[in-house]
Amino acid sequence: MTQRAASAPASTGRGGRWSRFNRTQAQVEAEELRDQVHGADLEGLTTIDCCTPGQTVTVRGMVRSVTMRPRSTVPALEIELYDGSGSVSVIWLGRRRIPGIDPGRTIVVHGRLTCNADDPTIYNPRYELKPATG
Repeated sequence: MTQRAASAPASTGRGGRWSRFNRTQAQVEAEELRDQVHGADLEGLTTIDCCTPGQTVTVRGMVRSVTMRPRSTVPALEIELYDGSGSVSVIWLGRRRIPGIDPGRTIVVHGRLTCNADDPTIYNPRYELKPATG
């Protein structure tokens, strides 16, 4: 038998009490990630959907993908960071690999958010690896 955490009272809005059973796996995972971000003990943490270009931000999320972009002169390591509210590209110029940064890992990054063609990006941020949850 599966145990579930206590949930909020059933809403009377659209979908009513059965709406929680109609969610997709992606919606459930997004909600869990949002709960992790809001439950984190880090001061100044911002959800990705609330970030503004040009702002210095601190975001926490799960690494969805890791890509090494070969360039003719400078290599770049790029990850997609997802926090349940949105995603942001994080790029380290001059790096081919950073030990510990793998898909599924939770990290916190701090840097200036830029927007290139509607693609939010943070270049060369400070980062903190969070313990793997199991």
